[in-house]
Amino acid sequence: MASSSSTIAATLVVCALLLCQTCLATRKLTALVQEQPITMKYHKGALLSGRIAVNLVWYGNFSASQRAVITDFLSSLSTTAPSPQPEPSVATWFKTAQKYYSTSKARFPALTMGAHVLDSSCSLGKRLREKDLVKLASRGSPSRAINVVLTADDVAVDGFCSSRCGSHGASPRSRAGRFAYVWVGNPATQCAGQCAWPYHQPQYGPQAAPLTPPNGDVGVDGMVVSLASMVVGTVTNPFGNGFFQGPAEAPLEAATACAGVYGKGAYPGYAGSLLVDPTTGASYNANGANGRKYLVPALVDPDTSACSTLG
Repeated sequence: MASSSSTIAATLVVCALLLCQTCLATRKLTALVQEQPITMKYHKGALLSGRIAVNLVWYGNFSASQRAVITDFLSSLSTTAPSPQPEPSVATWFKTAQKYYSTSKARFPALTMGAHVLDSSCSLGKRLREKDLVKLASRGSPSRAINVVLTADDVAVDGFCSSRCGSHGASPRSRAGRFAYVWVGNPATQCAGQCAWPYHQPQYGPQAAPLTPPNGDVGVDGMVVSLASMVVGTVTNPFGNGFFQGPAEAPLEAATACAGVYGKGAYPGYAGSLLVDPTTGASYNANGANGRKYLVPALVDPDTSACSTLG
């Protein structure tokens, strides 16, 4: 199994709340300033290719509306998205990841929504270790899949809040196949100031007013930010030897290298210039399926070796 645990890649800065992930990655609170071109090296490993099912394992109590927010986001990445997405869109954002495949022999994966597994009773308890996440992920498809484990706000996961907001990795090779997996936790009651920024008052740094979340749920809108980062990390570096910068033990990926950047003009403590819904006052940068609005992180564009934002 490729482990998704790693040490914090950089020192916390008092003037910023930056969320990032190491891969097989974790979205973390770190300081990262990239003034030089950001080169993502391809390490010649296998990439996801062809038709890939995205299966969701809901661990703990999630309301129907919370599940809809996350399901609609993932549907926005699918080749069979249920409705058109006005620009700037989640679909267009995801196409930046597709550019990485131009230097490999793999065909960019066509993501399709798969099964939903509900475990509202928390059958493995409310404190999970990494091996528990892999066990939960295995409830999805055994191969040609990204199995997404989502933990509720009262479920503790080793490293959650202290060093990561989400992670991704891969199952061991087996006769049944091999799947990639993603884990993201709901930070609403455990560490919203770390893992739900900019929709919550930051735990560290300048205390600017939090932004209004587009789906009215600080925890779940924070989860979407982490999930977006982890899905891109999974697509571009699924097995730990794909595209990344730096050491394999603490690599920077397409979203990691643009930590805390969501719009043009971003700087530590400021997410950048975002769109604002005139009706709700919510801040966002991408339109998704079924009329949803989301915040997605900047990605390193391999064509420019720089962080690319929508708009």
